[in-house]
Amino acid sequence: MPLLKEFKEFALRGNVLDLAVGVIIGGAFGGIVQSMIKDVIMPVVTMAGNVDFSNRFIALGTSAREAIEANPNLGLEEARKFGSVLAYGSFFTVLLNFIILAFCIFIVIKLFNTARRRFEKEQAPPPPAGPSNEEKLLTEIRDLLAKRG
Repeated sequence: MPLLKEFKEFALRGNVLDLAVGVIIGGAFGGIVQSMIKDVIMPVVTMAGNVDFSNRFIALGTSAREAIEANPNLGLEEARKFGSVLAYGSFFTVLLNFIILAFCIFIVIKLFNTARRRFEKEQAPPPPAGPSNEEKLLTEIRDLLAKRG
C-alpha cells in the first residue's frame, strides 16, 4: 500500500498537472507551427523554380538507378521500392522545418517574456509594509527612555 500512496501523492502534485497541460498545449502548438511551415512558408520557399525538396534523392543501388533512367519523373517513394536511395531532399525539408519551428518558438517566447516584463512594470508596487510589532515596541521603549532622561 505505501507504493500506491506515494504514487497518488506524486500524481496529484501540481507539477504533474502543469506538465500534462504543457504537453497538451505543446502538441497543439506544434500542429499549428507545422501547418504554418507546410502550408505557408514551404510554398513560398519552393516558388523559386517550383522545386519540391522532399522528392530530391540520389539512387545508390543499380536497380534504383535503372528505374530512374527508365522513368526520370520517379518519386522518392517509388524509387525506394527499387533499392537504396540517398534522400537528401527529405532531410533538407525536415531540417528546414526544424529551423523554422525553432525560430517560431523563439519568437513566441520572446513576445511572451516582453509582455510579462511589461505587465510586471505596469503593476503598482505594493505599499510599504508598516512597522512590525517588534519595531513598534522598540519605538515605544525609545520614546519612554527619551521622556525619562
